[in-house]
Amino acid sequence: MDKTISDIDEAIADVEDGAMIAIAGFFSAGVPRHLLRALRKRNVKDLTLACGSGPLLGATEEGRALVENNQVRKIIDSYGLPRSATKGKDNPLEQKIRSGEIELEIYPMGTLAEKYRAGGAGIPAFYVKTGMGTVVAQSTLSSKDEAREPKEIRTFNGEAYILETGLQPDYAFIHAHTADTEGNLQYQKTARNFNHVMAMAGRVTIAEAENIVDPGEIDPNTVHTSGIFIQRLLKVDRLEFEIAID
Repeated sequence: MDKTISDIDEAIADVEDGAMIAIAGFFSAGVPRHLLRALRKRNVKDLTLACGSGPLLGATEEGRALVENNQVRKIIDSYGLPRSATKGKDNPLEQKIRSGEIELEIYPMGTLAEKYRAGGAGIPAFYVKTGMGTVVAQSTLSSKDEAREPKEIRTFNGEAYILETGLQPDYAFIHAHTADTEGNLQYQKTARNFNHVMAMAGRVTIAEAENIVDPGEIDPNTVHTSGIFIQRLLKVDRLEFEIAID
């Protein structure tokens, strides 16, 4: 089945106010910048952006545009803010989090990756040791007091574990280096990051790819994400951007 769509606006035409969208990327690497720009143009509001490790910091222009246009209600991430107070002062996302306009919910990176993987595998919850003995085990790490729900702790084989729930966003926006028209994807090095687990977790997964080839041109042994997880596919140009952590 050919999953390619030529019009990026058509690809996200059903994204509505209040949607949760998984945004892949490890800072600058593997961020679906074209889809983020289209999301800004669509002007939907009250969005929850479920991230992995700082894609809104790495995609500075796109992240700033969404925040300044008041489209974001909540961010889920493992690394959501600049490292320095100086940069934080100039960062619209941090300032809106501090003012309470946007909620920030934080998880350890590995736990967050497993939340997506579990969501994609149909696993509603799982136990993990990461964070035991710290504030991670006490409650949800949220910038808003009212959102800090207590965590359940259980003991297995004499060891304490934290209960975490799977995460299944309404949409997942994915960036791939190469795809075939059936949606089988390959990522480039670090750009792989959260893309593959988010692609599994999204109820509707939309992939942008720098190169699109015919079925059979990708060696099945080198497919990183199977086309079964991809509903829509877009051919995009490779953008030039500044490489940055924050």
